[in-house]
Amino acid sequence: MPALSVVLSALLLLTPMTSTTTGTKPAAVPDVVYQRADFSSGTPEGTTAGDGLAFGQAAGTMTYTDALGTKTWEYARWTGPERDIGFGATELIASWTADVPPGSWIQVEARGRNAEGLTKWYSLGRWSYAEGDILRTSVPNQGDADASVAVDTLVAAAGKPLSGYQLRLTLYRRPGSEVTPRVRTSGVMSSNVPERKSVPVSPGGGAWGTKLAVPRRSQNVHLGHYPEWNGGGEAWCSPTSTTMVLGYWDRWPSEQDTSWVDPSDPNPEVDHAARYTYDHAYEGTGNWPFNTAYAGRYGVDGFVTRLRSLTELELLIKAGVPVITSQSFKKGELPGAGYGTDGHLMAVVGFTSTGDVIANDPASSSNAAVRHVYPRADFENVWLRSSSSGGVAYVIHPPDHPLPPTTPGLPANW
Repeated sequence: MPALSVVLSALLLLTPMTSTTTGTKPAAVPDVVYQRADFSSGTPEGTTAGDGLAFGQAAGTMTYTDALGTKTWEYARWTGPERDIGFGATELIASWTADVPPGSWIQVEARGRNAEGLTKWYSLGRWSYAEGDILRTSVPNQGDADASVAVDTLVAAAGKPLSGYQLRLTLYRRPGSEVTPRVRTSGVMSSNVPERKSVPVSPGGGAWGTKLAVPRRSQNVHLGHYPEWNGGGEAWCSPTSTTMVLGYWDRWPSEQDTSWVDPSDPNPEVDHAARYTYDHAYEGTGNWPFNTAYAGRYGVDGFVTRLRSLTELELLIKAGVPVITSQSFKKGELPGAGYGTDGHLMAVVGFTSTGDVIANDPASSSNAAVRHVYPRADFENVWLRSSSSGGVAYVIHPPDHPLPPTTPGLPANW
């Protein structure tokens, strides 16, 4: 099929329309937009913009208490301008990459605008690489009449969609320190996923017959490892998938980084990712932005978004960018998987010559067994339907490896 026809077919599928012959309307697709933060705008309080957003001088101090004790921190803060979403969003997910040396950490917050005005500020994560300063954590129990936070996702209250939002980043360090925490990139994905029990298969997007050389890693060979970080096995699908993509870019942990791992461990880089993505409130390693932020530790850009179809995902594969997807399904709904899951991450690494999905699925018995081919229609359905993640994906790539243009005529979702 000519490239122009592929694009036009994708647009026809992705744009809701009414059939002139039957009067029926195809299944709705998600409204989604990803907006990158512009640190040169907004209101700085002690931050400096240039190469990202850096701690310049203290705007104040605060005390913070967690299981590690009560400590005093000085902070600098940036409040972004209000951004228009362009539709009524029901969910927001913020993600970021940052350089956060020992003795520093960051907090990411957002507030939305609904028909009644601006909401309060909600914390979408307290992030640190180092251990011993704070416990890396999401913040539970933030719900009110406007919205709530489900681990890493700001969820608008029923009947109160968000038309806009503001992002706020606060950088903390020990008082009097010369440490300079810096946020390299940040952005917000806003979406409204329609209620749909099934999703039609999408047309090809130009990547059929393309397979990327992503290393294979099994989460199951780590079953029982490091119970303090949730013990491997099915609990480690997200950091295992993130590790595989980092390995593809040759950006994963060094032997020195993983020197603390038991020498008998087959793939210490996976244990490392689990340790440094662990969310102490959620008590797991599946926090979506924490995984892309962990990837940022190795100099790559990473963010969380939603894709509307496999057609869009093919654009990234064709550009040489593997994509991590989040999905849930019952046993038998994804032929060839052999299991069911309430939520699982895997890396899409290519497509067969007939358009089926080639995935590095970490829910496999060994590294050698990680490569799977899943039927296109079944994969797309269990990934995109509203009872699943609605198309959530991690996009991770080096800054010097550009992403392709997004789908013409639709809001940019990367």
